[in-house]
Amino acid sequence: MQGSIHGSVSRPPQVRSASLVIGASLVAAVVLVATFAPWFASLDPDVMDMGNRLAGPSRDHVLGTDNFGRDLWSRIAYGARVSLAVGLGSVALATLIGAGVGLVSGYCGGLVDRLFMRVVDLFLGFPPFVLAMALVAALDAGAWSVGLALAAVFWTEVARLVRGITLAEVERDHVAAARAMGASPLRVILRHVLPRVAGPLSILSTLAIGTAIVSEAGLSFLGFGVQPPTPTWGWTLSYGMQYLRTDMWLATVPGLAIMLTVLGFNLLGDGLRDRLDPKGRLRHS
Repeated sequence: MQGSIHGSVSRPPQVRSASLVIGASLVAAVVLVATFAPWFASLDPDVMDMGNRLAGPSRDHVLGTDNFGRDLWSRIAYGARVSLAVGLGSVALATLIGAGVGLVSGYCGGLVDRLFMRVVDLFLGFPPFVLAMALVAALDAGAWSVGLALAAVFWTEVARLVRGITLAEVERDHVAAARAMGASPLRVILRHVLPRVAGPLSILSTLAIGTAIVSEAGLSFLGFGVQPPTPTWGWTLSYGMQYLRTDMWLATVPGLAIMLTVLGFNLLGDGLRDRLDPKGRLRHS
């Protein structure tokens, strides 16, 4: 997970607000296009017109056509669905697994903590993108396979973040008092530890979505992701790279879509960090 939560130099409130607003606007625009793709793109993204291949922007094709004569705008609009589904799904699953492991590990400590952290170290011993490629290759090609592979890569960072916060929280007086009053471990975790974890976890998850979208596009670009004819930004970019010298818009359009989407999630996560942690106390990965 490349996105990190770092303490930074204090910035003016206007800059912090701008990051949040711009990031939320970009994310909202992508979600809107993905949700209502049939309304924004009236042409079928899979219909080929070989007689009109590699056509430039026109009245009928706002962004032109690809090397198979398919409408490029439709490919981008429908591809947003795949990118968001994989990004949100993989991060949600990674957050669920990582938070569970981190909470149990940090609260129990001892042998349980050492065992869980050795499993985390085992996953961290592999290069993340290589591990994702290996897992996708071992599973059937598809959005679910990519999502599971990325979740297997991302959960370790969530687990380390949550464990670190939990270790600090269980030493506090209010947790010791709750234990002394006979509160069950589950009640202590849900009522006293989890609220402290929620803020940093939401920031890390938001930043991770952008990384997941880039990873999905990279896997598709290399042929390991969602397979054709399903419209994806990675495949569209891969096709476009073959015509970069003659029809550069074919690679530029999906590249811009990926860049703006990831920028939106990064700005949104950055804005959330400044809003939830204005003094820069969160320095966990």
